[in-house]
Amino acid sequence: RVSTQSTGFFRFFSTGVMSPSPQTARVVFIGPPGAGKGTQATNLRADIPVCHLSTGDMLRAAAAAGTELGKQAKKIMDAGGLVSDDIMVSLIQENLRSPVCRKGFLLDGFPRTITQAEKLDSMLAQDGQKLDAAFEFAIDDQLLLSRITGRLIHPKSGRTYHVEFNPPKEPMKDDVTGEPLHHRSDDNAEALKKRLATYHQSTAPVLGYYKNKNLLTTLDASKKQDEVYKKIKQALNICLLYTSPSPR
Repeated sequence: RVSTQSTGFFRFFSTGVMSPSPQTARVVFIGPPGAGKGTQATNLRADIPVCHLSTGDMLRAAAAAGTELGKQAKKIMDAGGLVSDDIMVSLIQENLRSPVCRKGFLLDGFPRTITQAEKLDSMLAQDGQKLDAAFEFAIDDQLLLSRITGRLIHPKSGRTYHVEFNPPKEPMKDDVTGEPLHHRSDDNAEALKKRLATYHQSTAPVLGYYKNKNLLTTLDASKKQDEVYKKIKQALNICLLYTSPSPR
């Protein structure tokens, strides 16, 4: 007989192999640029088959494509500002209703204002859904400055490196493809200071919003990546269970 155990997000079968039976998981990552949201999003997606929506990646893709929205967004981001609620909500709503996101999602960089948080709740309510968890990536601004100004990006995959803390095997080349790495245009100290000031001003109320709903978990994002992810798994009650096969 094969026994099962539900963890709220997965069901594991005692066959010695993890067999995911995903339920809906709707998660929000909130944190300043460089806090490690993208890294943890990759980790979480390996355990939960949800779509990862990074507003920054979506806006940069629009900017690279040269769309009118992309041009507007690039100008704002390079100056250290935040894109308007209307633009962001439209972008998120379109993606959340795509087939790939219907079973669950991870939002990275949204919501950043109370208005966005309220509109997200309304969007989900229209489909009979609600948010499962919100995570705050808390980290000192000075540490972020040292992280960000040395950050390197592989544009196609979103993989990130750091010239000091996580250097690629070959300078300025992606470890997997060998393709060139780039510095983002908004990864400079002056722009980052503006982005952090805007982030703290706009996002503090959002943290309170989710705390009042008992959805918020605060993470120490200065810790090692595996320690941060362990906290995320604990909060989501994901238990990776490996047991010996049971006789039938």
